[in-house]
Amino acid sequence: MTRFALTVVRHGETRLNKEKIIQGQGVDAPLSETGFKQAAATGIFFNNVKFTHIFSSDLTRTKQTVHGILEKSKFCKDMTVKYDSRLRERKYGVAESRALSELRAMAKAAGEECPVFTPPGGETLDQVKMRGKDFFEFLCQLILKEAGQKEQCPPGTPSNCLEASLAEIFPLGKNCASTFNSDSGAQGLAASVLVVSHGAYMKSLFSYFLTDLKCSLPATVSKSELISVSPNTGISLFIIDFEKGMESKPTIQCVCMNLHDHLSGVSEAP
Repeated sequence: MTRFALTVVRHGETRLNKEKIIQGQGVDAPLSETGFKQAAATGIFFNNVKFTHIFSSDLTRTKQTVHGILEKSKFCKDMTVKYDSRLRERKYGVAESRALSELRAMAKAAGEECPVFTPPGGETLDQVKMRGKDFFEFLCQLILKEAGQKEQCPPGTPSNCLEASLAEIFPLGKNCASTFNSDSGAQGLAASVLVVSHGAYMKSLFSYFLTDLKCSLPATVSKSELISVSPNTGISLFIIDFEKGMESKPTIQCVCMNLHDHLSGVSEAP
């Protein structure tokens, strides 16, 4: 059995987020002043966390967010970020650069509702889900291949350093630590992965975890959180257990979803 932690963060705010303009893949907007503050606050929150792998969408808003996070890190500042197009936002076709209200009007005119409606030139929900599934299966195979090949923790640190650095900051207290070690026969974390992506993509990925892989949820996650898009720099943490060969589906535990407590001190730019 191989176990790893997957931390997924949405990018910081852009001006178009605030104005409710659809960006998708075709509108590559930078972070706003508030967005840079959110990225820095997320970095401060994670500053003692030891990540072994860092992935990001290759769009500007996610690149700037992951850079802002790593700037504040004690352990990951010089790590290489792997930019992956599979982590991009859902493609909205002709609706990109238009107001969210226009997309809703387009859906209504077609006799459908958002987010099921696919604008001309856009991706269907199934296509977005398949991108997420493809990335997740790639990630599992990568961790499996690397597990046991090398020592993930720096020399002189405890073998449970990956778990410990996460357990220090996530909100479940003693329950958080027990989540990492719920199976007494399980080994420690083989890896701790950070992924920076986008709201609609993350919602689709989490739906895949919950519906297809039967991800377990903590009592602290409400139904409204399950159907909500993550706030900018919202944080979700999952613990994944899987066996070699992937014949059986991975077991996934959600530790928290769309956490944004770290933003309490961030003031919005006027």
